[in-house]
Amino acid sequence: MAPLTLSVDVKSSSDTSPDVSKRVMHSPQLKMSQGFFASVNTQEDKPFDFFRTLFEGFIAGGTAGVVVETALYPIDTIKTRLQAARGGGKIVLKGLYSGLAGNIAGVLPASALFVGVYEPTKQKLLKTFPDHLSAVAHLTAGAIGGLAASLIRVPTEVVKQRMQTGQFTSAPNAVRLIASKEGFKGLYAGYRSFLLRDLPFDAIQFCIYEQLCLGYKKAARRDLSDPENALIGAFAGALTGAVTTPLDVIKTRLMVQGSAKQYQGIVDCVQTIVREEGAPALLKGIGPRVLWIGIGGSIFFGVLESTKRTLAQRRPNTVKETKEE
Repeated sequence: MAPLTLSVDVKSSSDTSPDVSKRVMHSPQLKMSQGFFASVNTQEDKPFDFFRTLFEGFIAGGTAGVVVETALYPIDTIKTRLQAARGGGKIVLKGLYSGLAGNIAGVLPASALFVGVYEPTKQKLLKTFPDHLSAVAHLTAGAIGGLAASLIRVPTEVVKQRMQTGQFTSAPNAVRLIASKEGFKGLYAGYRSFLLRDLPFDAIQFCIYEQLCLGYKKAARRDLSDPENALIGAFAGALTGAVTTPLDVIKTRLMVQGSAKQYQGIVDCVQTIVREEGAPALLKGIGPRVLWIGIGGSIFFGVLESTKRTLAQRRPNTVKETKEE
């Protein structure tokens, strides 16, 4: 017999007891269905508002991205320097906020674009896919969101990591010198390795987070609080960060090599690292990475859900319905 999984039906139910708390009354109705993954039925009486979901995703994603980047930038800097160091190179612990301002200028639109694309794509796919394939919807939406955001993320990451490793002192100078020496494509150095790391990362992290939230809601029979969202986000981030560390090392090496061209591509990078430094070098920086992404996931999802809820409460139709009730 197939394992039992969660199905969430967001249709309003007339069976809800008036004695149930307001929070539970407005939670999705829970039921059991057969399948492998948690499932969610998003059929609603109201039409799907694509542009409002897009707009709210932009605001929530941008807010969460900036908060996380500002709080955890030093840990990211240490991780980058560990991964960029070849052999037994020493790690400099000065200038841990080097490049923060320029990076935020890229993180804000990138995070906004990611969530802005992810949220409406997720809602559309959940309506399209069978209920028991909600995980596939989350995986697909995460990958599509990551692909869209990569157009901003990659140049931001290239500039940030070269400043973190001491190659440049300011973001404008970094952009100007990279473009003059390496051409426009220099700003997209390591693009394929970036996608190799970030598309699986985004897809897996958001899928784990969404599926755990569905399971937790089923068990608790209520909506999650911000601390609970943050805890689940931390677990999803830390687990995904650990699994994708080798991809992150490859991406970092390709991005910071500049015009020296120490590596000729992803395969050559892996072979060179293993040959010269040993296979464990592919796990360089795993400690700071797991710490950074674990804490970052906690902050990101906590802020994201809080901002989304605040924006939803400010919707004109929500206010009108509240008055009528």
